[in-house]
Amino acid sequence: MKYEVGDKILVLQTDEDGVVVEIMNEKMVMIEVRGVRFPAYMDQIDFPYFKMFSKKKVVEKKKIYVDDVKREKKTVKKKTGDGVFLNFIPVFDKDVFDDDLVEKLKIYLVNQNEEAYNFTYDLVFDGESSFNLKNKVDGLSEFYLHDVSFDDMGEAPKFEFEFSLANPDKKKVAFNEVFFKLRGKQLFKKIEETQLKNEASFSYELFTHYPEKLNDDKVDLSSLGNAGFRIFDAGKIRENLPPARSVIDLHIEKLTDKPASLTNFEMLTLQVNTFEKYYELAVAHKQPTFIVIHGVGEGVLRNEIHEILRLKKEVKSFVNQFNPLYGYGATEIYFK
Repeated sequence: MKYEVGDKILVLQTDEDGVVVEIMNEKMVMIEVRGVRFPAYMDQIDFPYFKMFSKKKVVEKKKIYVDDVKREKKTVKKKTGDGVFLNFIPVFDKDVFDDDLVEKLKIYLVNQNEEAYNFTYDLVFDGESSFNLKNKVDGLSEFYLHDVSFDDMGEAPKFEFEFSLANPDKKKVAFNEVFFKLRGKQLFKKIEETQLKNEASFSYELFTHYPEKLNDDKVDLSSLGNAGFRIFDAGKIRENLPPARSVIDLHIEKLTDKPASLTNFEMLTLQVNTFEKYYELAVAHKQPTFIVIHGVGEGVLRNEIHEILRLKKEVKSFVNQFNPLYGYGATEIYFK
């Protein structure tokens, strides 16, 4: 191995001095330059000895007094764009045939915006959180989250974030929730593209600009009334809502007379939309509980409903346990 941890190096492209802090594989190392760590290929760096011995030292014969010493300026990362990104750095290892294999992924939160954010991060596998973190990412900076085994990435992980401004702004929303799933096929494609482009990492954008609040100005509804639309007082909205249900059965034969004419995707869409409808009615009518009958089967509908419930702020808790009436085929929801 050409380099070892602690070796001083020179970044060829920028002519900056740095140090090796981690050996990632036979082609890449993690280096630190001016307090910032990032991966680099070995052909992008070199030992600084030639520069040290060939560059002439300029020594000023001038006395320097304490009062003359200028205060060191804080180094600010150069702005390269807008947005907040989730950055993945593949770490490679060799197999028995000396081929490169991805061992793990280093995950960073990269903030290219100037404003700082508080954030809550969850890595979710099959509906269960496997890693949780609350912290702050400064403007124009990056934050190391954790490492994830490459084998685990094949389980379609879900990355969930809740952002808030470190310095609140009345014109902007209190929270910005962002999440996405990374499929195995997407991941393999990204890694292949990264290798072809000789790049060290790949990223997904979480958001570009922190969202502003919607305009709360009152709207003149007289034209809608004149056009024949029914207009209700928001304070009396529950009086005009359809009746809620304490129990909703999502078995497909309960929802349509022609289940055989629907594809699996169409059936699941109908079931989820029906659940969403009666969930919203239960919340609007301020019900304390709500039971959803989804059946047992392979658990596709149950998992989809549980994913939705985890994002609902009105939900205090929910449980899928044995029920004397429904067995294990129902989920009981308790509202705040």
